[in-house]
Amino acid sequence: MNTRTLWRTHRTVILPMALAMLLTGLATPDAQAQTPAPAPKPVIVSGTVPDEATRVAVVSRLREIYGAERVVDQLALGAVVAPPQWSQYVGKLLSPSLKQVNHGQLSVQGQTVHLQGEVGNEAQRQQLAAEMAQSLNPTYSVRNGLRVAAREQSLVDQALANRTIEFEPGSAVLKPAGQLILNEMAAALLQLRGRRVALIGHTDALGARPANVSLSLARAQAVKDYLMAKGLPADSLSTSGMGPDQPVASNATEEGRARNRRIEFRVGA
Repeated sequence: MNTRTLWRTHRTVILPMALAMLLTGLATPDAQAQTPAPAPKPVIVSGTVPDEATRVAVVSRLREIYGAERVVDQLALGAVVAPPQWSQYVGKLLSPSLKQVNHGQLSVQGQTVHLQGEVGNEAQRQQLAAEMAQSLNPTYSVRNGLRVAAREQSLVDQALANRTIEFEPGSAVLKPAGQLILNEMAAALLQLRGRRVALIGHTDALGARPANVSLSLARAQAVKDYLMAKGLPADSLSTSGMGPDQPVASNATEEGRARNRRIEFRVGA
């Protein structure tokens, strides 16, 4: 039995006799006041399937999920023998839930399904595998190779150590103390080996919201510019400004407002 389905990111080597798809799962920043995030990587679908109908069905389904412009069709037709209703079961596996997976690969060889990649938490890891198993009949087996991608975020959180990157009042000019923290953050981010990091600016609730949203974005951009000067690639950093909309403390006290004026570093795909 040679029929095999695979999906992968740009970092995964394409295997022979495979069908491939990208699992991104990188959360889209808030639409308000943001700079464009790096363009998503293509979804490559490759390998051998038994007939043209299967090829069309798989490619069409992937384009529904990820968008036609992202799907690269490298499928071939071959003399492979598929189990009964194999194409229909493969279609059930191609669920929008798979977009939660980063750096992912799905391989379906006969009646064996192998899902690999990174997810944000343990609940997602278990839920995805369970959903796959429920969509198939008992003759199929699902191997859950997903892992929780916590190491990189933990590395960044430890470098920041609950400190606040300080700016001059009402401006996006970094204070010397803020620059010192960013020097440490740059060293940590350089260890992520190409992972994307969202820089999200936040403010307190004093003043007009539109001005705070603009200020939070400007501060996130100032952090990006500083990190780029320290060697971080521009396309590994995206910026957005949330203004006062996502407080972590009460805005009724100066201490709480100081905590709310922050830059968040969120590791993605």
